[in-house]
Amino acid sequence: MDKLVFQENDTIGSVTYVDTNQVLIEVEDNEKISLLNVGSIVAIQTTRSFEFTIGIIDKVRRKANELMELEDLTDEYNESLEEEAYISSDVIQVSLIGTYKTVDGDTKNCFKRGIDTFPQITHHCYSINGNNLKLFMNIISDDVSLEKQLVIGKFAIDDNATAILDGDKFFQKHASILGSTGSGKSWCVANLIEEASKLNNPNIIVLDMHGEYKSLCDTDKKYADYYKIAGPGDLENDDEKYVFLPYWLLNRDEMLSMILDRSDNNAPNQASRFTFHVRELKEETLRELGKSKVLSTFTVDSPIPFNMEALITRLKEDDTKKGIGANNKPVKGEWEGKLTRFISRLETKIMDKRYGFLFQPNINTLNYDWLSKLLCKMIGADDERKGIKIIDFSEVPSDVLPIVTGIISRLLFDVQIWMDEEKRTPFAILCDEAHLYLPIQEDADSVQKQALGNFERIAKEGRKYGISLVVISQRPSDVSKTILSQCNNFLVLRLSNDRDKSVIRNLLPDALKGILDQLPLLDVGEAIAVGDAILLPSKIRLKTPQLKPMSATKNFWIEWENTKADNAAIIEAIENMRCQTKE
Repeated sequence: MDKLVFQENDTIGSVTYVDTNQVLIEVEDNEKISLLNVGSIVAIQTTRSFEFTIGIIDKVRRKANELMELEDLTDEYNESLEEEAYISSDVIQVSLIGTYKTVDGDTKNCFKRGIDTFPQITHHCYSINGNNLKLFMNIISDDVSLEKQLVIGKFAIDDNATAILDGDKFFQKHASILGSTGSGKSWCVANLIEEASKLNNPNIIVLDMHGEYKSLCDTDKKYADYYKIAGPGDLENDDEKYVFLPYWLLNRDEMLSMILDRSDNNAPNQASRFTFHVRELKEETLRELGKSKVLSTFTVDSPIPFNMEALITRLKEDDTKKGIGANNKPVKGEWEGKLTRFISRLETKIMDKRYGFLFQPNINTLNYDWLSKLLCKMIGADDERKGIKIIDFSEVPSDVLPIVTGIISRLLFDVQIWMDEEKRTPFAILCDEAHLYLPIQEDADSVQKQALGNFERIAKEGRKYGISLVVISQRPSDVSKTILSQCNNFLVLRLSNDRDKSVIRNLLPDALKGILDQLPLLDVGEAIAVGDAILLPSKIRLKTPQLKPMSATKNFWIEWENTKADNAAIIEAIENMRCQTKE
């Protein structure tokens, strides 16, 4: 393979300042400064003849009689600039990203992240363009072996260079896809799913908050299977695509977060009797089934079926039962009147069909082996299934959404923990609209904290058990900092909100912060790719997925000209709203 060769006309200038993240280059030719672009790649000479430091241009500054503002440089250097007061030459600011070597042991022409040898003052800086750029981009692409390649688009600096992620590294240490609404996040997710579908045994679960990825399952070319958390109109339907999450899957804290009013003076009594009876009913189930091994070790949180009507009956008995006083006269019972409001709240939830997938599940969900069937459907293998599962949460009430996502994540994590290590296979959970159920800890209510705890546990420990999180959000500033801090790969689309940009800046190394200045200027379908999965952090133009998600932005002006509102559709929507289901 040819190596990078720099001619005299490739010389930009020489180094005038160096720190651990950035260098300043004095541009000697006045005409060249106008040809340099922010985002371009440059090579800087080191003390080793076979080695160059690679950087990305952050700022280009023409000579002027004004003070140069370089906020990203160190305070010491800013002070020295203030002493000089004015710029004396054309300069560019370059962020250091890696090292190129013409030879490294037995390897030739390689690029790696990190700086082996820092440039020195007066060392020359060269532009990488033409054949050198083509060669360099080939080196970047060839770094990922064929079986690991995850193709997501083209590099913006070279339309002929394919942007390839290392699929292993992308999922191994968690990832996030962040960008404002309409920036192209859904297409980015569809691309990931499409590429994964080409593998023999992909295993991905997409938590689809709005049903926009259903289109990936609807045609002959489909590459995912569609499931839906059962809505009010689906409760009598036996189709396996409707997913029920019966109440007995909830652990004690999850159930109480939905029902218990902790401001109630009797809350401790209510929690105590609820816990006692649930454990009692689960024990009865195990005795009836002869599950002696489980019986000896189970807890109140163990996912064991029990009858909800029996629970309410026992709670009502407690709430109305009189005590026995002197001379066997009835007195106020220990629990009498203390459970009334708790029972009322529980019955209200049970009767509300929006919560039917929890409290009015199919009768088959009371079978002991039902949970095995559910989880085999979620993460198991089946010749008839695709391996990629889209779970539609669009009809799940917002107040219980964190609990539902939390149940699924907890069950999947627990199964991986308790599985024989040699038999584990990895899977990824794609968390669409993560800000809706993975909020910042300080902003979370009691329901949200339950889900947050489950996902944060996966973020911190999931890698050990073969579980990957891909966090997708339009508001990174509203997503758990703990979860985002565990992500090692970022695909960041257009972001203009200062709070959101600040979050991203705090997650990335100082050397890469300059590239984030481009975020507000990105076009739809453009992203900044940064992390372990890609050697060269840079702007990428995402490819168009074959099957597009149902997230297209409406063309207001055109439709106002050409399309009348449909009164019949409005009337039908009102009936759907009343029925809490779509026909």
